[in-house]
Amino acid sequence: MTARFPARPAGIAYGGDYNPEQWPREVQLEDVELMREAGVTMVSVAIFAWALLEPEEGRYEFGWLDEIVDRLHANGIAVDLATPTAATPAWFVQAYPDSLPVTREGVRVGFGGREHSCPSSPDYRAATARLATAMAEHYRDHPALVLWHVHNEYGAPLGECYCPASVRAFRTWLRARYGNLDALNDAWGTIFWSQRYTDWEQIDAPRHNHTAVNPAQRLDFARFTSDEHLACYTLQRDILHQITPDVPVTTNFMTTNCKSMDLWKWAREVDVVSNNHYLNAEEPDNHLVLSMSADLARSVGGGRPWIIMEHSTSAVNWQPRNIAKGPGELRRNSLTHVARGADGVMFFQWRASRFGAEKFHSAMVPQGGTGTQVWRDVVALGGELSALSAVRGEPVPAEVAVVWDFESYWALELDWRPSVDLAFRERVDAYYAELWREHVTVDFVHPESDLTAYKVVVAPSLYLLGEAGAKNLHAYVHGGGTLVVSYFSGIVDEHDTVPVGPYPGALRDTLGLWVEEFHPLRAGERVALDGGGDGRIWSEHVHLAGASQVRAFASGPDAGRPAVTRNAVGDGHAWYVATAPSDLRDLLGSVLDAAGVDVPVGLPDTLEVVVRGSQRFLVNHGSAEATAYGVTVPAGEIVVVPA
Repeated sequence: MTARFPARPAGIAYGGDYNPEQWPREVQLEDVELMREAGVTMVSVAIFAWALLEPEEGRYEFGWLDEIVDRLHANGIAVDLATPTAATPAWFVQAYPDSLPVTREGVRVGFGGREHSCPSSPDYRAATARLATAMAEHYRDHPALVLWHVHNEYGAPLGECYCPASVRAFRTWLRARYGNLDALNDAWGTIFWSQRYTDWEQIDAPRHNHTAVNPAQRLDFARFTSDEHLACYTLQRDILHQITPDVPVTTNFMTTNCKSMDLWKWAREVDVVSNNHYLNAEEPDNHLVLSMSADLARSVGGGRPWIIMEHSTSAVNWQPRNIAKGPGELRRNSLTHVARGADGVMFFQWRASRFGAEKFHSAMVPQGGTGTQVWRDVVALGGELSALSAVRGEPVPAEVAVVWDFESYWALELDWRPSVDLAFRERVDAYYAELWREHVTVDFVHPESDLTAYKVVVAPSLYLLGEAGAKNLHAYVHGGGTLVVSYFSGIVDEHDTVPVGPYPGALRDTLGLWVEEFHPLRAGERVALDGGGDGRIWSEHVHLAGASQVRAFASGPDAGRPAVTRNAVGDGHAWYVATAPSDLRDLLGSVLDAAGVDVPVGLPDTLEVVVRGSQRFLVNHGSAEATAYGVTVPAGEIVVVPA
């Protein structure tokens, strides 16, 4: 799909989720005055307004929303109009109770929350299509409309559904994927535990069981679930494109916070990527995950500008502890998204709710109103974003890429892996953090992406690797690239099947080694490495088959055997790291230096450095001022200078 960023508003779009239906008219009138004061240029409207837009089946009431949209337009504020299909109204659930999803344990979800509709329900899909059609026909010519916002946060909190409609749809999906039962049985390895199928009707969803359930079946059900949600999105998108062809369509991702959607596939179906990100307030280095989320949003969209559709001005109510942001954090976080490619900065929400499940969530207009620090920060940010309009559309260059594959994510975290400490994000976060501290901006890539632009590609958690991805990585190295692979990668193919021969099957030739035995470490156990430092989580018996040893284990079950290796392949090199080393940053520094990556020197670890277009963003996350590129950055502040 051809990417289309909204033509309006000019510069960096600024605003948030606006829910005027929660407020009387006098407050709505005040809202637009305050929006003008804050420099708001776009708001998202009607995200959870289905019950008001369609109070009973087939009867639509747009008058109340017309007044809102007209008022916003009269005040120069663009509208990102949502199809409010993430929360079906009570009348719909009463009429179609089978649309409520069923959990893996067999419990039918009740009404009263959100995301309480099965994506495979034909009644739900038909209702969403009718609503999207009615909204598009009504607002097709409204000058305020600049963007369609389909649904809200697909895949969270609802991921998989196990109702009868889902099971029927799963069988249809499997028929399309495999064609016949022999192919399915072979792919799923159903000869194991006497699971062989002789009739499509025998296939169920992979429900809760007292033991592990077939991992290939669970992996396919994860793929199916992502595809079913995507089908719900494209159903509405196609309607909106047909009726309003000049208005781009998006839906808000949660790149690092929701693993159930394969965003590499999803990003191809949206006109512009938008992302929601909420800091885990209790994590001491939560700014690292913020940067990661922004980089992933930019990357799945092919490097094009994107929108941070939701983040928070301060506290997030659904976290265990509702911790407020510190001084300067609202500005710091927002401008970091801009630095990493966002052309829109939006919050949840405009005005704090007085009732409902999110009344303790922060907002642009807090419960305390305009006499608060949050409001002063919101107004100041609006002015600063206006001054940064020149970066709109500018790229974020990167010489290093990190492999992120959602299918590998799903497969790695199924039952009965060699260690409970094996988690997709554990190694991805570790490698990303050390690259961040080296002041290296990264893109994220799929194993089958075009890698030729990168000097270094890191694969921290690539448990599952298909033939096409393996060939692509090998060709990248052979052509002169540098590949870094962490342990337990290349272990299975796309069906969660171990290839013939020793580990790591798909990567054996590229890495120039083979693994005889895994040796997961005990909780808290560490093994020494020669030259200093140690490793945790993992050790293994590595045999060299062309690669050279860089470092060895000095203790533990593999003492004296290779721990870090390097293999020459064509014009490039492939590195392998067989543990979680305590000195990962030093190791990566050696790799980056050998590959000729431009790494700034002499800067503090806590200073974030990102170049976007002609501007360099310097974000000081430390407790002391920092000097870089001829400017002083106070503690907790962000400074933007010419690159």
